[in-house]
Amino acid sequence: MTLSALRDDALSATADGFELRLGLPWIRSLPLDCVDSLEVAVDGERVDPLAVVLGDRVVDPGALAHEGGWWFLQDRLVLRGERMLQPGAHDVAVSFRLRIPYLQAGPDGPLTLPFLVERTLELGATPAGRGARSAPRDPHEAGLQHADAAATAAVSPAALPSTWTLAASAFNWTPEVIRAEQPAPDIAVGIVTAGVAPVIEVEPGQLWRSFPVPADAEVDALRRGLDAAGGRVSIVGASLDDWVGPTQRRSDDDRLAFLLPQLHAARRVGAAGVRLPIGQAGEPLLRRVVPTLHELDLVLFEEIQGQQTPDSTPTAAAVDTIAGLDDPRVRVLVDISMLMPALPSSYLEQLAGAGLPGDLLARLTDEWRDPATTGVVVDVLRSGAVPPAIHTMYMNLLVRFGRSDAGVLRDILPLVGAFHLKFWDLDDTDGRVSAPIRDLGALLAPTGFAGTLCSEWGGHEWLLDADAADMTRRHLALARQALAEGAAAAA
Repeated sequence: MTLSALRDDALSATADGFELRLGLPWIRSLPLDCVDSLEVAVDGERVDPLAVVLGDRVVDPGALAHEGGWWFLQDRLVLRGERMLQPGAHDVAVSFRLRIPYLQAGPDGPLTLPFLVERTLELGATPAGRGARSAPRDPHEAGLQHADAAATAAVSPAALPSTWTLAASAFNWTPEVIRAEQPAPDIAVGIVTAGVAPVIEVEPGQLWRSFPVPADAEVDALRRGLDAAGGRVSIVGASLDDWVGPTQRRSDDDRLAFLLPQLHAARRVGAAGVRLPIGQAGEPLLRRVVPTLHELDLVLFEEIQGQQTPDSTPTAAAVDTIAGLDDPRVRVLVDISMLMPALPSSYLEQLAGAGLPGDLLARLTDEWRDPATTGVVVDVLRSGAVPPAIHTMYMNLLVRFGRSDAGVLRDILPLVGAFHLKFWDLDDTDGRVSAPIRDLGALLAPTGFAGTLCSEWGGHEWLLDADAADMTRRHLALARQALAEGAAAAA
């Protein structure tokens, strides 16, 4: 997420050089010691020496490995160079490696990603006006809206079973949070005050500066804001950072200590539950945390998504663990990115624009659900034909985009307590957005399901000019109609 790593006002002059303000190109706050190999070049010349400003201290970039603080998502890291720059435009490049402590790359360490952020910046430029944004593209050209979706938004709301609660994820507003034109809690409350949805999911790693130990004052302020707006939190997206440094894995005692403050914050903000990726906690930690879940009246949801399925390895073992616990305080959350009948048209447009082979694009367009497509995707990746600029986006084909049918959920429905209605754009050609939701409605109607079905938008990575509130409103209207149609068909 390099959306706002270098903003218009990132480069400024000092008495003896310059300062460069770098935004965190990720989706949640991270420890400062996750930043490695930090380098800056201006007009093609490496900046040496380079320093990092941390409050009233100035440290060498290599010293970040020993820092105990956190890089809050809405803050910028101040880099200082001792080179005088002429007024005007300068080509700036920042490279570094970022360790992601909650994502494992293998048995010996966490995922580490290389970043290269480049932009031409005006020395001493003033920031864009608070709240300013570029004009959105024509939604039809951008693949954001299909006529059916627009029509759905205009009709009277469809009736759903009283135990089904539609919600909106604050994650949909990630680009706005990163731009930091408003405090993150204000953005979250704004989802309710703008009438998008009265029930929201929140992400502590985006929301609270005190994460991962949310301060009572920050939590209480959010709850007061939501109470005043007539809103509430359904689920809190907790994090479990398994790694400390590049090689040290946390013990189960340390993992529990990392998680517990987030559970207490979830209770304090009025949430019904917290969410973790499927299988990350593991059975020993789940058993230890169950008493706290009962004490706090919370449910811990383990999320299954993308190419995971209930019978895939290691997901099946995690589902069996939840079934074996036989405790309503530990449930499954299903993200319907598992159930994609076709790839998003806006995503395919991005791949086509990057110059991927035409035969691969044709296969992705017409044969996404063919199991053999995965092998083709892997072969193209290994061949080196994927441009480096889209490597991360390309990996969605192997991780975030699933191809299952809703029927794969039938056997685990007694364990499922919530859903993410994942969407990427609103092009509903051939029902690529609405059909999985409709199928889900038909599947749930006879079961007595009681829980949230939350709109979660994943396409802001490439639909940079789309408006989160508009996208989410339209998706919720489409989802309500599709769920109601599915439920009616099953009656």
